[in-house]
Amino acid sequence: MMRLNHRGLKTFCALAAAVLFTALCAACQGKGPEEAVKRPVVEGIKIAAVAPSVVDDVYETTGNVRSDRESLVASRAMGVVTSVLVQEGDRVKAGQLLLTIDDRDAAQRAQAAAMALESAKQNKLLQETTWQRYKNLFDEKALSRQEMDQITTQKNVAQAEYERAKAMAEEARTYQSFTSVRAPVSGKVTQKRIDAGSMASPGLPLLVIEESGSFYVEAAVDERLRDKIKPGMEAELVVDGAGGPQRTTVRQVLTTIDPLSRTFIVKITPGGIPARSGLFVRIRISVGRKEAILVPAGALVQKGQLTGVYTVDERGIITYRLVRTGATFAGSTEILSGLAAGDRVIVEGVERAEDGGVLAGGKAP
Repeated sequence: MMRLNHRGLKTFCALAAAVLFTALCAACQGKGPEEAVKRPVVEGIKIAAVAPSVVDDVYETTGNVRSDRESLVASRAMGVVTSVLVQEGDRVKAGQLLLTIDDRDAAQRAQAAAMALESAKQNKLLQETTWQRYKNLFDEKALSRQEMDQITTQKNVAQAEYERAKAMAEEARTYQSFTSVRAPVSGKVTQKRIDAGSMASPGLPLLVIEESGSFYVEAAVDERLRDKIKPGMEAELVVDGAGGPQRTTVRQVLTTIDPLSRTFIVKITPGGIPARSGLFVRIRISVGRKEAILVPAGALVQKGQLTGVYTVDERGIITYRLVRTGATFAGSTEILSGLAAGDRVIVEGVERAEDGGVLAGGKAP
């Protein structure tokens, strides 16, 4: 066997590397950039260049249906609530008992006031009888003027004490009646803010009763639009699961700004939406005109939580581009970001498009 010395081994390795390099170069000859990346060919699509369009400047927000007439039921007595006889959603009639408050103290005061009234009444009757007897004696000249004046004063004092006792008894009975809270109006209980065992205080709201009648939609609107939204302007309301948009008008604008939310209240006529207090409503109000980029709604492609469109460059290469959408206009959708005027977008046949694909023919029309 031939033995290679150290110098011969180095020479042999160099020759082998040169041969391998030459073979690799020969294998790569003739392959250009187009052959290095094979793109799927896409056919049967329609492309359109996007351009700015003048559209309504639509402000979108949400709101809730509210009743024009709501009665806040509050306590007029202090004490522990012993029973609540209604629940949210119950319909009640005016005068119906809603809840009771512990009335033991009130009952004791009413009883004491009634006893004081009876005592004052008996004393008044006695003084009236005494005065009549003395009056007869005075008429017969058997009694001096001074004595008659004294008896008259006693009678008047007894009358005043009786009137005072009568007023106190009436006040005690009235206060005792406050421990039985009754419905001030007929309607539906929309809020119950207290339960049995809780402490009620004068002025503390206990229940809210919504009267049957008219409703409105209330929305909190960004303060920047305070000078743009006026009563009588058109609005569009949408209730999920209740049909299409309902056209209506702005009824009232309360221009006072909430210092925390930096919003003001707009009241909108409900139009044809269901009139149920608390119902969630989507609201659109046109506040002017503006230029916007629009694409057909069918050009939008959802990928999970992402929204995008397929664009085509001058070489015919297709790219999926993420966009941020805005309002919709008669089958078209506003693109807030992600597209610019002149961009080519696939508007038909998007189901055939493929990110990274190339148009048949290789160029965009």
